Amino acid sequence: MPLHPNRLQERGFNQSLEVSRIIGKHLNIRVNGQAVLRIKLSPPQASLPLKEHVRNMKGAFICNEDLSGMRIALIDDVMTTGASLNALAKAVKAKGAAHVECWLIARTLAN
Repeated sequence: MPLHPNRLQERGFNQSLEVSRIIGKHLNIRVNGQAVLRIKLSPPQASLPLKEHVRNMKGAFICNEDLSGMRIALIDDVMTTGASLNALAKAVKAKGAAHVECWLIARTLAN
């Protein structure tokens, strides 16, 4: 899950990318942390009402690589509504990904 450059600078690291590197090494799969970029700086999803999540993610990501025919695993630390992963999956599918899976560390239970 890409972070906007401003959020990355604030935090100092991308927790999803760090987890991805460990999983990639363990499963012997390539990790590309630059194929998709977060181009929209928006409030963290956790700070928004659930109904705002989809709107908050509209236009948030851009894929800058040809992924034609590739099988892609998107990795995120926590999923609440799935709006971020859905927007990210749309971006990689638009660049030709043949199969997209979302791998999570945790899932919150929304009321």
